[in-house]
Amino acid sequence: MKKIFIAIISILLVCLGLAGLANHLEKPTAEGKKQSLIIYNWGDYLDPKLIKKFEKQSGYHVVYETFDSNEAMYTKIKQGGTAYDLTIPSEYMVTKMRKAHLLDRLNKQKIPNMKYIGKSFLHKSFDAENDYSVPYFWGTLGIVYNDKFVKKGAIKNWNDLWSKKYRHQILLVDSARDAMGMSLVSLGYSMNTTSSMKLHLAQTKLDGLGPNIKAIISDEMRMYMIQNEAAIGVTWSGEAHEMMESNSHLHYVVPKEGSNLWFDNFVVPKTAKNKKAAFEFINFMLEPKNAAQNARYVGYATPNVAAQKLLPKYIREDRQFYPDQTTLRHLQVFKDLGPKKTQEYNDLFLEFKMYAR
Repeated sequence: MKKIFIAIISILLVCLGLAGLANHLEKPTAEGKKQSLIIYNWGDYLDPKLIKKFEKQSGYHVVYETFDSNEAMYTKIKQGGTAYDLTIPSEYMVTKMRKAHLLDRLNKQKIPNMKYIGKSFLHKSFDAENDYSVPYFWGTLGIVYNDKFVKKGAIKNWNDLWSKKYRHQILLVDSARDAMGMSLVSLGYSMNTTSSMKLHLAQTKLDGLGPNIKAIISDEMRMYMIQNEAAIGVTWSGEAHEMMESNSHLHYVVPKEGSNLWFDNFVVPKTAKNKKAAFEFINFMLEPKNAAQNARYVGYATPNVAAQKLLPKYIREDRQFYPDQTTLRHLQVFKDLGPKKTQEYNDLFLEFKMYAR
């Protein structure tokens, strides 16, 4: 009986030992997950040195993945798959993600550095109380031109692009909302119109621009403009800034009659596994020194007014990238128009692209 009792005790001890070992083996994995921050961002849209600095300062390991369009990001977040802790959609996509219940409400107590965001960049229509989003970068849609081919000051308005002297010389960004919006503004209409009649008139006008189009492209525009392979490009301010840093013959113009004012924003998906780390990272990026460093690296305008003061004078006073209030009043923020109207914009732009090529 004693031997049996000892054998039973031995078996129990072995089982307890194995259970303890299993628990020990599982523990690092669980902790490893807790110590990771998974970020989903646009390509080359965050200074890698700041990621390293955050990792060293916080102890978190940052996993960084990229997307090339709001729509691609939206689809992946909605499908589930990877539980991203942080992503950076544009303003109209914030609205769409909110409507689809994909975003978590922000814990603003965990983001005290929001105090550095300028008031003029908060409380926008897509998130009136900033309950779901924190401004990251902002900018405009405009025209970059090369003074080797275009006389300085010759381009001031969208309608200037329709001049016959620019035949086969214009690169157009491959974006339905931006291209259609440009045409709508040139006709005096809102960039957010839902009128099918106005949209068809805008497409008809775009068709008239067809002979002047050299190519409809995205990332490749930077290289073409830098290498003097095109006279004019319709693109975003940050892209233009990068081009101008590499080619002194390039200039950027925000048309006087108006254009798009866009915002990219930090948001936390509802499926995030490490919301604590997400809030810490947002707060870290809002530290004025970090925000200024990131703005220098990326080239886009920062909404962080304390960070703006740390930027070189030639940057913060450059009205091409930090427009004055008069210009800002003529700019329009894109709204989420719903799937039906968004598809109408896309279809009309696709028809134009087929014609232009």
